[in-house]
Amino acid sequence: MSDNQVLSKSEKDSIFEKEFLPHADALVTFAYHLTLFDSSANDLVQETYLKAYRFIDKYDVGTNAKAWLFKIMKNAFINDYRKKSKQPTKIDYDEVVNFLDEGKDATLSSYQDLREEMFENLMGDEVTIAINSLPVDSRTVILLCDIEGFSYEEIAKIIDVPVGTVRSRLHRSRNMLKKKLQDYAKDLGYQDKRKNS
Repeated sequence: MSDNQVLSKSEKDSIFEKEFLPHADALVTFAYHLTLFDSSANDLVQETYLKAYRFIDKYDVGTNAKAWLFKIMKNAFINDYRKKSKQPTKIDYDEVVNFLDEGKDATLSSYQDLREEMFENLMGDEVTIAINSLPVDSRTVILLCDIEGFSYEEIAKIIDVPVGTVRSRLHRSRNMLKKKLQDYAKDLGYQDKRKNS
């Protein structure tokens, strides 16, 4: 889009529908892995789409809409994280009382059910848990590269780091993930061939 060109509402709606909406599922998956909570993930996706629509004039039509949306989401997540980290922790008294009264946390079990349903057929629970246990920077590069299939150059643009940093962070992240999954692999009967040779 040129700086001088102003889009009509129908043009914005058309771009939004054709180029942005097809990436909704990928955004939900990425948001879930960033936030680890379904309600927060949904809020993050909604915020991403709102910002994308608001700044649609800055988007170059026909370019990589998915990368553009992921960058908006990553920035929104970081901004929200910084804002929340400066606030004191809030505890909902009613939730604590309900938890103690019921003897189990219904919120966690429904969260678990939804998470299992959401990622069924995508990857095993152990892999999901291992990815989610990584630090957010490591989790982000693994998701962008290995799950979403972005190139190193695209990832560098999304997370605002040099390509070399993407490569080294991805290497470290994959090693961390490999270490976390070794026990799981052993339970499935896989053996480390290097030890046997």
